[in-house]
Amino acid sequence: MSPESRAREDICRIGESLYRRGYTVGSAGNISARLDDGFLITPTDACLGFLDPAGLAKLDGDGRQVSGARASKTIVLHRAVYTARPDAGGMVHTHSTHLVALSMLPDVNRDDVLPPITPYFVMKVGHVPLIPYRRPGAPEVADLVLAHAGRVRAVLLERLGPLVWHDSVAAACYALEELEETARLWLMLRATPPAPLGKAEIDDICRTFNVAY
Repeated sequence: MSPESRAREDICRIGESLYRRGYTVGSAGNISARLDDGFLITPTDACLGFLDPAGLAKLDGDGRQVSGARASKTIVLHRAVYTARPDAGGMVHTHSTHLVALSMLPDVNRDDVLPPITPYFVMKVGHVPLIPYRRPGAPEVADLVLAHAGRVRAVLLERLGPLVWHDSVAAACYALEELEETARLWLMLRATPPAPLGKAEIDDICRTFNVAY
């Protein structure tokens, strides 16, 4: 199987898994992958639960569509992050319930939406800034995200949900799942919030697992 064929299969498999587990609904959300000769991204208004590998939009390195259904309107944002992060191979955006709810709380920390309450959040996700609301597909969102992209692997779009990038689509998906689970735990515990992991504990995690936080 060619790298492109594998990427097509991964996008569809992961999209179906996210949809069936309720991470996104209807035609919300999108997934993309970097190729040697461009990008793949889910089509505009496509349901992640019912993707066709052959129907994914393919774009060349300059963002011109070369095949497939019409690309998601978020391709401008995805390409901007790929340009800023040469290490990124895949990107996932969903409208995950707990993260969307978190983004609308009046007291959310806009610089870092979740405290480090679990070791896997530190290892897999890290710091997550909140991006102020703009309509879906608004071109200025790319600049807002790029202000943070060099130092994080995820952002939370206000009222829309998380955008996560990693070295592969699968790795981005795993980080997104950890992010949503941490948001769910945090919202459950808001009445008596737990203390976050301390600096010594975080430093130990970073040394042991060779991660940055």
